[in-house]
Amino acid sequence: MELIVPTLGESITEATVSKWLKKVGDSFEADEPLVEIETDKITVEVPAPNAGSISEIKVHEGADVNIGGVLALLGDKKDQNESSKIKKSVTEKTTKETNKEEIVTTSNNGESNKLSPAVKKLINENDLDSDKIISSRSDGRLTKSDVFNFMNNPSMTNKTSKEREEVVKMSKIRKTIATRLKESQNTAAILTTFNEVDMSEIMKVRETKKEDFMERYNVKLGMMSFFVKAVVKSLQEFPAVNAEIREENIIYKNHFDIGIAVGTEKGLVVPVLKDADTMTFGDIEQQIVELSSKAKEGTLTLDDLTGGTFTISNGGVYGSMLSTPIINRPQSGILGMHNIQKRAVVVDDEIVIRPMMYLAFSYDHRIIDGKESVGFLISIKNLLENPSKLILGV
Repeated sequence: MELIVPTLGESITEATVSKWLKKVGDSFEADEPLVEIETDKITVEVPAPNAGSISEIKVHEGADVNIGGVLALLGDKKDQNESSKIKKSVTEKTTKETNKEEIVTTSNNGESNKLSPAVKKLINENDLDSDKIISSRSDGRLTKSDVFNFMNNPSMTNKTSKEREEVVKMSKIRKTIATRLKESQNTAAILTTFNEVDMSEIMKVRETKKEDFMERYNVKLGMMSFFVKAVVKSLQEFPAVNAEIREENIIYKNHFDIGIAVGTEKGLVVPVLKDADTMTFGDIEQQIVELSSKAKEGTLTLDDLTGGTFTISNGGVYGSMLSTPIINRPQSGILGMHNIQKRAVVVDDEIVIRPMMYLAFSYDHRIIDGKESVGFLISIKNLLENPSKLILGV
């Protein structure tokens, strides 16, 4: 039986094997994940069609394979028993040979790396790591001159080429991120406008309502739900920001699907809150927690990542004070949130300390004029500084 690359979406024709979860000879049950494959959008696990064992791996880690291609040959339980016997015999033989080699290697290395009392004393007195010191002898033993040279020039360490430089092939997701961001810069006339927002009122609401909110929705009341609500109301007021250019036409969208940028080990992904205008604060926070967890676990689906009309990126979680986010094509705008810092500001002609956040709105100047961009960002600022308008809708 063959393990086939499943269909992953209309636009996806190729995938990369990122990790085999089973080895040749390993047994498995039906629906147990066997291999992890990666496309330019998502990472998915391919499950076993039925119980059995892996007879042969056809596509190894790091290699590309077309949709419908053969990943491995699978055997049944009977084949697995025979394979296990052969594997056990080979393993025992290899282990015996390896043990002999280790005995010889240990003996040789122990002799070559032996330190003289004078060298050992010098290293201990200066709290040095002997593994980082380059030996001038062919047998690898260290001399006092080697130690003195290292002390005079500690940057001359005994690093291997792997430690000094490592070449890693870009993943499909990383290549796609790079391509799309560059395309966005090359295609759109990107401009960024800035403002700042006083987060005092939102922080008060979160503090006074956090227990009630948790009890009702079983999730924390975060900052993002306020920003999503403010963005949706501002998009309704400035429809060009929720539009896109398609060939020679402007497509105005009457739905509000807000992408939330999430950083993962494999790169930035943007899961989407579909129809965010119909969601309550609780719905938004629950969806964000769910999508963020799926992003970090690598279980996002294509549906989770498609259809966004506007994106919010929160660089503040990493400590960023100010940035100029790049538009997520084919969208026309992206809002950048940043770190909250207490600053001295003037309120009613008095200097007061307030928790302030810089906001950055990058937009496509081909479709959004300067007046609209500034108005859009001021609208968000006003709503965040008066959260009752978001909560009560007035």
